[in-house]
Amino acid sequence: MKTLSSDIKNRQFKNVYLICGEEEYLKRNYKNQLIQAIAGDDTMNLGLYEGKNIDINEVIDSAETFPFFAEHRLIVMEGTGLFKSGGEELAEYMKKIPKTTVFLFVESEVDKRSKMYKAVKSVGYICEINRQTEQDLAVWAARIFDHDGKKITKANMSYLIANVGTDMEILSREIEKLISYAWDKNVISREDIDAVCVKQLNVRIFDMIDAISVKNQKKTLDCYYELIAEKEPPMRILYMISRQFYLMLQAKDLSGRGMHKDQIATTMGVQGFIAGKCINQSRNFTLTDLKTGLAESVKTEEMIKSGTMDEKVGVEMLLVKYSRKNQ
Repeated sequence: MKTLSSDIKNRQFKNVYLICGEEEYLKRNYKNQLIQAIAGDDTMNLGLYEGKNIDINEVIDSAETFPFFAEHRLIVMEGTGLFKSGGEELAEYMKKIPKTTVFLFVESEVDKRSKMYKAVKSVGYICEINRQTEQDLAVWAARIFDHDGKKITKANMSYLIANVGTDMEILSREIEKLISYAWDKNVISREDIDAVCVKQLNVRIFDMIDAISVKNQKKTLDCYYELIAEKEPPMRILYMISRQFYLMLQAKDLSGRGMHKDQIATTMGVQGFIAGKCINQSRNFTLTDLKTGLAESVKTEEMIKSGTMDEKVGVEMLLVKYSRKNQ
């Protein structure tokens, strides 16, 4: 990303850019920055193409056209799928791009073995933007708060991210809400976060599993009924419960082998704070509890899909069973 930022700042542009990866917020941000830096408000020298049914000959004709009263012609291609298959013709053209033309590709998924990927890598710059670490998110969020004259402690920042999640689009909206809500304060408190921020589904599943672990059936079912009232599909809730049992099982096993949190997070392929929560939660269950819980979740899913059990009732019965005090 540093190369991309440097090119934008110094206005020294390469012929081809590929922005790819999972973090949609940053991808969109850098895409817009590049468009503004190269084309600005000049739509005459800007070509926008989106989707998989693009006429490549039309794109090449546009790329060959000399810019009209401008330094560059910019061609933006988004979500084309050409970096997975079918990009041979355009890959060959990447070697012949006029110096006055800049290509910007924006993709969610790419195959690094594809001809397009290799072609762009050889003549341009590839910026892969994946999910940010909790530390990176904290630094980014602190800058937003600081810009609006707000402060937040490290502990409350962690609490915010743990509750809202690591999706930067969602996190940015929740930060805006917090800033507006706490307009007359200098410091964001945990109470402010609880008052206005919406917990993501995985966080609410964490709360539900916490209630199950201490056999608090009322809280377990309250969590479930709230999700149902908010039109959350029972099958999605069941999937998240199964996933949580699986993550806790992994965390307990890896922790038992002597791994520390960061190693466990890497092995599980999750964020550090999620691994930490799974480790803590898993301490309230035996390995047998977790294996049985996972098996029961899978069994419930099979019964619902086979039509032998209503999905809403099926999930409720599973929760009742595992939150029962004599279980």
